[in-house]
Amino acid sequence: MKNITVIGTGYVGLVSGAGLADFGNHVTCIDINFERITSLSQGKIPFFEPGLTEIVDRNVTAGRLQFGIEIAEAISNADVVFIAVWTPMDVDGSADLSAVEDVAKTIAENINSYTVVATKSTVPVGTGEMINQVISSTVEKDILFDVVSNPEFLREGAAVRDFLRPDRIVVGASSDQAADVMKDIYRPLYVNETPFIITDVPTAEIIKYASNAFLAVKISYINELANLCDATGADVHVVTRAMGLDGRISPKFLHPGPGFGGSCFPKDTRGLIRSARANSVEMKVVEAAADANDAQVVVVFQKLAKLAGDDLSGKRIAVLGLAFKANTDDIRESRAVALVDHLLNQKVEVAVYDPVAMPNMKKNYPDLIYCGSVKETLRDADAAVIMTDWNEFRGLDLATVGSLMKEKIIVDAKNLLSREQLASNGFAFECVGRPFRQ
Repeated sequence: MKNITVIGTGYVGLVSGAGLADFGNHVTCIDINFERITSLSQGKIPFFEPGLTEIVDRNVTAGRLQFGIEIAEAISNADVVFIAVWTPMDVDGSADLSAVEDVAKTIAENINSYTVVATKSTVPVGTGEMINQVISSTVEKDILFDVVSNPEFLREGAAVRDFLRPDRIVVGASSDQAADVMKDIYRPLYVNETPFIITDVPTAEIIKYASNAFLAVKISYINELANLCDATGADVHVVTRAMGLDGRISPKFLHPGPGFGGSCFPKDTRGLIRSARANSVEMKVVEAAADANDAQVVVVFQKLAKLAGDDLSGKRIAVLGLAFKANTDDIRESRAVALVDHLLNQKVEVAVYDPVAMPNMKKNYPDLIYCGSVKETLRDADAAVIMTDWNEFRGLDLATVGSLMKEKIIVDAKNLLSREQLASNGFAFECVGRPFRQ
């Protein structure tokens, strides 16, 4: 097994570092954030991800995983250096690669023997070549290296499982030696016959964007289909079930709602669009999916206004769920946050509840009414909107909920509740693509 350095202890870096250590490698996770490294060294995980604390603790105890800020030493001792720094989106939709470039320079200054430099960060096609040029222009001439693209496919809320039991491993390598090194660090998966896609660097870079953009297109398509079902009286759940039984389509990502969010899909769709434009190619389907996603939260807001009145000013609206999906505390690009913005623009009193995401929300929205339970959030509310598919929202006691609210109005943007039970308990309600006809 190999000595591995992972630069960046964000979501991708920490999950990947812990997972690679669990495969038997010796892993050092490096970050310039001293406070974060101190917390990690004390066993404190900086974000919510099921199973991550356990895998980190297990490998720290076994001596395979450690954390530090001494980047030069960590690089010089590594067989493989993973770049896992954040690549935020610029205003024009392109990825900001300044951190990747800085790390590449640091790697070049500190490697002293053959080293594989692998990108885990989501980056546009051509980044591998940029890293290669940066390192080549700085490194001592007698030191060999290879640049590899090894994109991640981690779903927030299931990232540990996804890393340990992936659908596939993608390795874009420029030499057989580099490919063999990557096979070695993933040896438990290779032995277990996990599919390995060994290709060139540009192809691997596009695979990441292509995968996420396709799923985003699928989500936007089913949301627009749900809007048509609302207009025609059709039931989108029956439609999607029938569609999903077709093996060419599959039922995955055919769940209508308020739109996609998080750190990947919005950024990656725009990144793919930007990469295509830079190469004089149009991505009309992906562009349409991104536009449709921006519009979908307006559909949810309009459903609320239809039930609670066009003038919402002064009303108390309860928002259940802030994270962009269940089992994470990530509110980046969350459709719930976008809805809150619409509500605040209408001078609404916004009460919110989420099992784990409220601390992150408070950083940018300190003046919302933060509640400790669903009941507290719904008490005296003029209406409620369900925006995240947390399990605890699925089993709401509607009789009790109705007695707490000022008005029995619910917009179920995740289609979690029984329409029949909502109706029998006297609620005025809207779902997404599931009109109710008594």
